[in-house]
Amino acid sequence: MKEKIPNRLVSKLIMKCPSCHKGNMFTNKGIFPLNDLLKMPERCPVCNQKYEIEVGFWYGTGYVSYAISVGTIFIIAILYALTVGFSYKNNSIYFFIGVMIATLAILQPWIMRYSRVLYLYVFVKYGQSKKSSIE
Repeated sequence: MKEKIPNRLVSKLIMKCPSCHKGNMFTNKGIFPLNDLLKMPERCPVCNQKYEIEVGFWYGTGYVSYAISVGTIFIIAILYALTVGFSYKNNSIYFFIGVMIATLAILQPWIMRYSRVLYLYVFVKYGQSKKSSIE
């Protein structure tokens, strides 16, 4: 009987290994303590997929993090425009800037983690560790 492939989107959301969709990508399930936020094992505990593919691999996550942040600002701007509206007369533009900064500051730990998850999913496909161990 053929093994059922886990849902890729669900595996990304719960931060599982891109190769087996079973192993945890981060040592801590939560974001606290913040100094352990990005701690990852060197390899997946289930399928032995190496997470840091090459030296300096994680530098590319800065671009992913930037894109997520810009998308978040865009969504906040749309929601704010629909609910409050933008105007210099009542200083709502300045309140928007405050809301935007506060939201990004609160979401930053998750943005940093998900940028790593999304970046690794681009380079590692499902079952890749099995194929590389055969060769």
